[in-house]
Amino acid sequence: MADTSYMARKSIADIVDSADVEGGHLLSKTLGATSITAMGIGAIIGAGIFVLTGTAAAQFAGPGIVLSFILGGIACGFVGLCYAELAAMLPVCGSSYTYTYATLGEVFAWIIGWDLILEYAMGAATVAVGWSGYIVSLLHNVGINIPPALAAASGVLVKLPDGTSVTGVVNLPAVVIIAILTTMLVLGTKESARLNNVMVAIKLSVVVAFIAIGAFFMHPANWHPFIPANTGEFGSFGMSGILRGSAVVFFAFIGFDAVSTAAQEARKPQRDMPIGILGSLVICTTLYILVAGVLTGLVPYAQLNVPDPIAKGVDAIGVTWFSILIKIGALTGLTTVILVLLYGQSRIFFTMSQDGLLPHLFARVHPRLLTPHRSQMMIGTIVAIVAAFTPINVLGEMVSIGTLFAFVLVCGAVIYLRRSDSDASRPFRAPGVPIVPILGILFCLLLMVGLPLITWIRLVVWLVIGMIIYMSYGRTHSKLRFPERH
Repeated sequence: MADTSYMARKSIADIVDSADVEGGHLLSKTLGATSITAMGIGAIIGAGIFVLTGTAAAQFAGPGIVLSFILGGIACGFVGLCYAELAAMLPVCGSSYTYTYATLGEVFAWIIGWDLILEYAMGAATVAVGWSGYIVSLLHNVGINIPPALAAASGVLVKLPDGTSVTGVVNLPAVVIIAILTTMLVLGTKESARLNNVMVAIKLSVVVAFIAIGAFFMHPANWHPFIPANTGEFGSFGMSGILRGSAVVFFAFIGFDAVSTAAQEARKPQRDMPIGILGSLVICTTLYILVAGVLTGLVPYAQLNVPDPIAKGVDAIGVTWFSILIKIGALTGLTTVILVLLYGQSRIFFTMSQDGLLPHLFARVHPRLLTPHRSQMMIGTIVAIVAAFTPINVLGEMVSIGTLFAFVLVCGAVIYLRRSDSDASRPFRAPGVPIVPILGILFCLLLMVGLPLITWIRLVVWLVIGMIIYMSYGRTHSKLRFPERH
């Protein structure tokens, strides 16, 4: 008889066994620790450094944005240890969706899976718009001008150098980059990982060069006051501004969640996943802190509310050729973020489809390429449409709150599984349980409090829509509830 309990959950054995799915659904194991770490760096270093750092400093934290990154890094450290334990213990794709299924059950798993759709797909669209801004600026430097109306979403006003404004029609550069990366992901994970490794090396070199060169041109006076006085409004400078800044830039810390979706394609997941998750987190958090310090030392924080703050910092140095190099580095950085987010989204769909919560279409794998090609193409199409026609000025906060919500459930999963499945094999054990996961939960909740009420309302509306879909399709097609139908 089918399990009709809303708290029905998968056993650890069932989840691990699902990694060895039938031949038509088998994903190739091609990723090592280096590629997985590079994938994490590819997702983490991007919009955070090249776009959001300046915005958060100018609007919320001032030079104290350095403390915002430290706060975000601490929160991610606790969560990363929990992710590392679960990814090594449950080496299948699906990330926090799979972990929630093993603990809180199917309904909560659906909620977090639906939340991840927002996190990955809308995150990719947001970063694609940032990519468009940098490519337009770079092409202008070499004498190629893309009509402003064709590089901005419908209805968005674009200011021209002469002071006039043009209304955007469609963001074509964003569509182009999504189409290219979607095609690559359809052709094969190994090839995409190789390109990602190259792009990660390029942008790491640019970021390190910015830190090394910029350190000699900083003006310490720009750091005073380090924490600007609060304006009287929560989140507008002062300590609450540091909290709000941390919550906003948390968008950039979703990398190791995306890494965990690759567990089923890792050659040695028990060893490679902890290295990839924790290694990418440590490297990127260190670079974030250094870049934030150098940038606010180069340019007064009030002038950093621009789409290309790092390029503005280089302009302050006065080295024109390096400004162009920075824009190239930013483009590669944003490209790797889009690549990993599109990859992660298809793998979430793949796992939810295998569980019967989404149509079987999303679990079909190409017989030769061994990639979920149809799912990947559909995701790419939707993301391209969103990026082309939607002014995405609030989705950064929406992606942040969705990420933090997922992280809370991951930390809770570690505590639950230590009690419910205490004898299960744990190749990597998070230290200090339950203290570490509890601290992860508290830090994530703290950052969520720092986000505005409208962001919470949007999250609730999105989750309500998801529950309607679950009740009308997922619940009646669930493989766990109705195994006789599959």
